[in-house]
Amino acid sequence: MNAYSSLARFYDSLTEDVPYKAFADFYGEIFCLYGLNVKTILDLACGTGTLTHLLASRGYEMIGVDSSPEMLSAAMQKETGSEIPPMFICQPMEALDLYGTVNAAICALDGVNYLPPELLREVFRRVELFLDPSGVFIFDINTPRKLRNLDGSVFLDETDDVFCVWRAEFNEVDNACFYGMDVFAKSGEFWTRGSEEHIEYAHEPQELLRTLEEVGFTDIKFFGELEIRAPTEDEARIFLAARKKGSL
Repeated sequence: MNAYSSLARFYDSLTEDVPYKAFADFYGEIFCLYGLNVKTILDLACGTGTLTHLLASRGYEMIGVDSSPEMLSAAMQKETGSEIPPMFICQPMEALDLYGTVNAAICALDGVNYLPPELLREVFRRVELFLDPSGVFIFDINTPRKLRNLDGSVFLDETDDVFCVWRAEFNEVDNACFYGMDVFAKSGEFWTRGSEEHIEYAHEPQELLRTLEEVGFTDIKFFGELEIRAPTEDEARIFLAARKKGSL
């Protein structure tokens, strides 16, 4: 079962509550905190590109990268209304390969949780490679505490045209949360069923910090959810920002 194949065409309608504007505002605050004048942004694991297009509409030159052709197909069908439309590239994060460098890179909505521990260093290394000197990398994670607390949970999402049920199971051996997802989609008078499996790994913040430092990042900061403040112990989502070494 592949993640984001059956779900791709319904992703936007099932995630209308995601505060994309707040994410975009928060990134702007972090850019200011680091004293950056950002013009070009890499949106890693961009999905259907809602955030990519929103940032493009604010004047940023955007490159969206995702490993799912289905999600990127949805992204490319959207209208930005910006002077420079986003560029979309189909690549897994660990194979990131751009034509040049960017001022900043983001990875939103726990995209980093989808990386198994053995791929973290390579992904961070590639992001660092394609950042300008002093460029910043910002990403968020579902905390290990949150993922462990999801064990045994069942969730339902629905619209008039789709019914999605997913079950979460945390595996201590793999240190990961497995989501089994069934997507029932209306097709005329009938319904079709698709299935997917998603895996999110419980990355410890200090492990992420060490890996970022190993590949050349510095000035690493931790934030609570969408706020310029230190995260609390019971935070469900935290943000990390890291600067590439060097000077512009």
